[in-house]
Amino acid sequence: MNAVFPGSFDPITSGHMDVLTRASRIFDHVTVTVMHNARKQGRHLFTLDERLEILESATGHLENVSVDSFDGLLVDYMSRSSQDKGIIIRGLRAVSDYEYELQIAHLNRQIGDTETVFIMAATRWSFVSSSMVREIASYGGDISEMVPHASAQALRHKHADIYAERDMQQRAQRESRLP
Repeated sequence: MNAVFPGSFDPITSGHMDVLTRASRIFDHVTVTVMHNARKQGRHLFTLDERLEILESATGHLENVSVDSFDGLLVDYMSRSSQDKGIIIRGLRAVSDYEYELQIAHLNRQIGDTETVFIMAATRWSFVSSSMVREIASYGGDISEMVPHASAQALRHKHADIYAERDMQQRAQRESRLP
């Protein structure tokens, strides 16, 4: 059976990767789908093409995972494909996620006759979200454990001036401690 793991992935986090890796062990094939919402255009840090590129790099080691994008309703995406898309995968971090995701799952079943499987993110990633990672990176903070390498590189590139300044300050602090 196949599955679809939809999201905005702006950028993909270690929590997303945890859910995706575990889903890839359960399902024959998993398609990570960047859902492009025209109403949210301009609110993403990364363009759709950049997010797809990051995802391709981050998921390249998972043989039964592919990357795609879609603009519109997820249930339409699920039904338009020539191959069976199967199940919707949703990751959960906390009870508050469940309440929201449950409503979406019921709506998807009602309008598109699709089933949703929830996979709990590992506890160590329960606090990590794309928005928090973006904020930490915007201040030059260390996000290397919170995101796959491809996301970390892309975030450092987006905020290159901030990271360069932070690196200079840290170098100056180290040098001032030398005898």
